[in-house]
Amino acid sequence: MEIDRDKIDDAVLALLYLTLDRDGRAWKGFDWDVMDRLHAKGLIGDPKNKAKSVWLTEEGAARSERLFGEMFGKA
Repeated sequence: MEIDRDKIDDAVLALLYLTLDRDGRAWKGFDWDVMDRLHAKGLIGDPKNKAKSVWLTEEGAARSERLFGEMFGKA
């Protein structure tokens, strides 16, 4: 089966919204390849550090919230 990595990236970005705090940081317990792609797209800070969380850029935080609502919100 072919995998649409952009859809995977969107799903992970949406799930990062679940743990997003007021400072714009979220727990980074997801696949490293996905986190690297989100960083390359400019949506999160560099995930390769000792912190257990990663910060979302302004664009990343807004997109995360929008995707979360689209994917998991009730009509």
